[in-house]
Amino acid sequence: MDYEIFDLGDVTLQSGVTLPSAFLAYKTYGKLNEKKDNVIVYPTAFGDQHVQNEWLIGNGLALDPREYFIIVPNLLGNGLSSSPSNTPPPFDRANFPQVTIFDNVKLQHRLVTEKFGIQKIALVVGWSMGGIQSFQWGASYPDMVERIAPFCGGAKTWPQTYVVLDGMKAALMAAVGFNSSKLNQLTSADMRAVGRVYAGWGLSQAYYREELYRDMGYASLEDFVAGVWEDSFMKMDPHDVLAMLWTGQFADISANPVYNGDFDEALKSIKALACVMPGNTDLFCTAEENKYEAKLIPNAVFNPIKSIWGHFAGRGINSVDNKFIDDNLKRLLALSTNG
Repeated sequence: MDYEIFDLGDVTLQSGVTLPSAFLAYKTYGKLNEKKDNVIVYPTAFGDQHVQNEWLIGNGLALDPREYFIIVPNLLGNGLSSSPSNTPPPFDRANFPQVTIFDNVKLQHRLVTEKFGIQKIALVVGWSMGGIQSFQWGASYPDMVERIAPFCGGAKTWPQTYVVLDGMKAALMAAVGFNSSKLNQLTSADMRAVGRVYAGWGLSQAYYREELYRDMGYASLEDFVAGVWEDSFMKMDPHDVLAMLWTGQFADISANPVYNGDFDEALKSIKALACVMPGNTDLFCTAEENKYEAKLIPNAVFNPIKSIWGHFAGRGINSVDNKFIDDNLKRLLALSTNG
């Protein structure tokens, strides 16, 4: 096991449901300094675990463990933190309670403050649903978070993004004839169709047209779709995926008692220096929506990743995109926050 567990005890979620013996799986990189002010929080995205975040951490990179103490908390529902696949009855599998982004960040805040005694965070960074969590950190704890850097992720799930996630969910529902009482019959084999649905959204039209998958060693489109999309999704537990899809579909940094659904107000309340990096060809977390959000954050720069890798410009696969993200993070971390 290359990660640690933080026991949260019985947690009352935003829904009012109490999840007993909840826990966060997390991994840290580097050392916490004496002043406890060299902290970077880097939450995981939908379907990812801490290992998938490691491409952005390393000597000489912006997230340099020789300089920073980097905490990667795993999303609830991802199979490592409390999830349908690792929770005993009565909250196992399809019975797992609904968890919000607000819940996730609140519990991560407990990890950061209770376990480590941290009061200031230099940066919260994340891709996709990790990006939503970085916005949420900025909105939930404006005096604690000095910088945020969401990439390929919005501050809420805009309508079309909701529909994309709903299509992924529908592929699983179809496997049980849209009968929610049969959800516990789902197996990982049923995830194959979900991978196929997502294949059309994860990368741009230009990526497929230019057959960039050949550079990754795939001889044909069919080989690529089966070898990447089907394969990666069939490694996931379908109940974990349904839980994360719910979290994603209802993500909104203002959907909580602090902002009562006033999205613009939530954005205006973020005090952190922000670098918002959408993929300019992202098909479902669009640059246009990020632009709207960045305009309302008082100290935000809007810096799109010019790439034909679509949503996956932020996935750590394409070296040009990786360098763009890392360079922007270096610039952001070099800015003084007067704090």
